[in-house]
Amino acid sequence: MSISLSKGQRIDLTKTNPGLTKVIIGLGWDTNKYSGGKDFDLDASAFLADGSGKVQNDLEFVFYNNLKSPNGAVEHTGDNRTGEGDGDDEQMIIDFALMPPHVEKIGITVTIHDADGRHQNFGQVSNAFVRVVNADNSEEVLRYDLGEDFSVETAVVVCELYKHGQDWKFNAIGSGFSGGLAALCRNYGLEV
Repeated sequence: MSISLSKGQRIDLTKTNPGLTKVIIGLGWDTNKYSGGKDFDLDASAFLADGSGKVQNDLEFVFYNNLKSPNGAVEHTGDNRTGEGDGDDEQMIIDFALMPPHVEKIGITVTIHDADGRHQNFGQVSNAFVRVVNADNSEEVLRYDLGEDFSVETAVVVCELYKHGQDWKFNAIGSGFSGGLAALCRNYGLEV
């Protein structure tokens, strides 16, 4: 039975789901019809951060140009350039058992590719969601629908998975950023 979360809610993932070591993070969205004439290319990314919220190594930033973290703990399954169709538009597989000890937080984000050049923002995106699925049995554990809280932002921190003791928890964030992927990279301590 999937749990539906609201912005700001936190929930335990591994303690309440014993044996949960591998999850699929599914992200989806629709775009509002408008006269810009250009496709929306939204991109999911994962920032593998330490306890201070900073990524220690560029290779621990997983996105369309770096589909797998160094030891395979996080894998992006591929870039969807149009967002067409139902269900997840992009997915990432996270294996908690492979997570390096220094990684205590995984920021899951979505950005709009070439947002400035295409005059696009998250005000034109609707029905955005993230869901966590147990990779072993394909059961949805939780879902967070982001709602329509955005206007001019070009990047969103959708959620964070974070370590608390030996357990992993989920935080529904839904926080928008202006400045796209570059702003997110700076937020997580990466040079742009």
